[in-house]
Amino acid sequence: MQSLFQLNRHLLVTLTVATLLAGAGLATADDVPAADESPVIARYITLSSPIDDQMLNWVRETGLELQSAALKDDRRAVLVLELTPGNSQFHHVYGLADFLPSAALSRVTTIAWIPETVTGHNVLAALACKEIVMHPDAQLGDIGRGGPVTDDQRAFALNLVAKRHNAKVNRALVTGMIDPQASILQLTVEPADGMSEKRLVIEDEAAQMRDSGVVIKDSRNIKEPGQPGLFSGAQARNADFLVMQTVENRHDLAAAYGLPLESLREQAKPGTFNRVSLIEVKDTIDPFLESFLERQIDRAVASGSEVIIFEIDSPGGLLWQSRDLAYAIADLEERDIRTIAYVPKQALSGAAIIALGCDEIYLTPNGIFGDSGPIEMREGGQFERAPEKVLSFLREIMRELGERKGRPPALLMAMADKDLQVYEVRNKLTGDVTYMSEEEIHEAGGEWEQGRLVPESAEDLLLTLNGKRAHELLIAERPLKHQPDNPNVSFDDLKERLGIPEDIQPQKIGRTWLDDTVFVLNTNFVTGLLFFVGIICIYLELHFMSGILGIVSALCFGVFFWSKFLGGTAGWLEVLLFLLGLGCLAMEVFVIPGFGVFGVSGALLMFASLVMASQTFGNGILLKNNDLTNATWTMGTLSASIIAVIVMATAISKFLPRIPILNQMILTPPGMDTVQSPDEPQLRPDLAETGALARLLGAQGETLTMLRPAGKARVNDRLLDVVSDGPFIPQGKSVEIVQISGNRIVVREA
Repeated sequence: MQSLFQLNRHLLVTLTVATLLAGAGLATADDVPAADESPVIARYITLSSPIDDQMLNWVRETGLELQSAALKDDRRAVLVLELTPGNSQFHHVYGLADFLPSAALSRVTTIAWIPETVTGHNVLAALACKEIVMHPDAQLGDIGRGGPVTDDQRAFALNLVAKRHNAKVNRALVTGMIDPQASILQLTVEPADGMSEKRLVIEDEAAQMRDSGVVIKDSRNIKEPGQPGLFSGAQARNADFLVMQTVENRHDLAAAYGLPLESLREQAKPGTFNRVSLIEVKDTIDPFLESFLERQIDRAVASGSEVIIFEIDSPGGLLWQSRDLAYAIADLEERDIRTIAYVPKQALSGAAIIALGCDEIYLTPNGIFGDSGPIEMREGGQFERAPEKVLSFLREIMRELGERKGRPPALLMAMADKDLQVYEVRNKLTGDVTYMSEEEIHEAGGEWEQGRLVPESAEDLLLTLNGKRAHELLIAERPLKHQPDNPNVSFDDLKERLGIPEDIQPQKIGRTWLDDTVFVLNTNFVTGLLFFVGIICIYLELHFMSGILGIVSALCFGVFFWSKFLGGTAGWLEVLLFLLGLGCLAMEVFVIPGFGVFGVSGALLMFASLVMASQTFGNGILLKNNDLTNATWTMGTLSASIIAVIVMATAISKFLPRIPILNQMILTPPGMDTVQSPDEPQLRPDLAETGALARLLGAQGETLTMLRPAGKARVNDRLLDVVSDGPFIPQGKSVEIVQISGNRIVVREA
């Protein structure tokens, strides 16, 4: 079997990688201890506008939980609040802004993250946090949105900053955000000899400082009168006010504060954890499993799940199916569905690709991840590296998945390309650390400083990592707790890390009757049985002309294609080829008599469509031997069915006329008993009578049955099997023999 992964090869690679890791001073999977607790407890909440009571309670419960954990474990706690554009009622924001700086969160560092411009009352929530982090292009301010604010609102805002929870915010800055006519200056003053500091003041305060003799070394306008008090992240950062940091995204935010990556995943809203689904991804990834998993995902989405956990334990499989599943999972982000890859043992080859489509990846310390190189199996069972065009295609898949989910693309590409070397790099301006190939470092134009080579990419092996190394290389989250004798420990830790309450169990999306039916229908035995019944019913229909057997035959082939559709191996092309072949046979039988071009073409088209519907070809890789093997099995099944039909047809032709009741159902021309008796030999053309038949050319007779186009006719007191040369000929019509070819007699209505 040819696929992206072979078990024997995996065992060899895993052992080799373990040896290399041990030689490099790195722990192997068996040597990795249980994951240590992170020194930081962090939660991330998006405050969508408008802020309401439910959201306030959500922040309150999360904050108090962090406070309790920080006190209990003596750890640093961080609460990140992402503020979104929009406006809220003042009393809702008041409650939130009053709670954030209170003593109830004394051990919690509150951070307001502003990725987009925020104005109005929502600004007060940001000012209540201990620190503000903004995107360089985002803006914050204009609390009144160009209009006046009430005295109570003004007093609350000024009193909020007077407590100096945020050292980057003061009374003058907030005054400018409230009053469009206020002017804000940034003064560089000298409070004592040899000392210098910057202060934000309004115009009146600046005048008072000059009158009191304060030495002002420099003065610059931050806000002119008549302008809204709206400040960008880049402006505030350069002038050293309002913001503590400017970052581009959540990943940079986590790096800036040393937070675990998983902590900056979206915190689930209260009451949503009754909609968590669990989907198992096991065994080899093939078209059937792909179709099955797609149905499971659709069911999870239809049930309203906001979190889907994919429990992956697979050696891999085929490239096309792995890629399509990874993209399908990645696209769930557009529906606001959070996707989790849970890998207790292994996710290799195509299974690793599927996991990379998830928002988060959690491995146990012993979990193995990677080894996604495309391979082919040549003659003799030898594995070889796939052609460069296939490898290039897979590298592009890995790069795209890395960029979409915020993982270093170079490391993911190294899982597919054993020749790709990856280096640790550091940003020269921000100090951020990530991993790049030499080509990526060169294209960055000197922005990144090249560091040491990642050991796992140094040797001639595909990148394969355990849970600890996957976390260190920014691919997976911090490893889960693990106890070999109690596998539930890892899953319980996963639930805790995701914030799922202990009493909530993810709903496992299992097989339904439809999946079981599709599985049974796709077995070789049932497929062959459908072939046999479908063909034999066509044969019997020609004898009985009842219509029922024709319907049964159509039903058999319909069920065959339906099962292959749901099994992931058939598409509309196969159905069209089958119908086209059926049409060609109909042309041969009903329009153009004779076993010629239309008959042969129709049979070949139908045969080809049945083979194509039973398997996939190519799979994005030149898997010639694999395709040939599968095609051989399919053709063998179909051939066995045809042989069984021939045997059955022979038996039917011999014994059916002798079976009581059934023999009465066979089409028998009227008056046949007067032409010959049961004791006499049947009046039919025979090879010995070829010369006599030839003399009948041009003779006329009468149809005893309807010619559809075949039937019976009496010519010169002889009962003959004849076929119409064109349209159907009703019973009792005069016909003329126009062609005799061997035992085939063609007639035309006289």
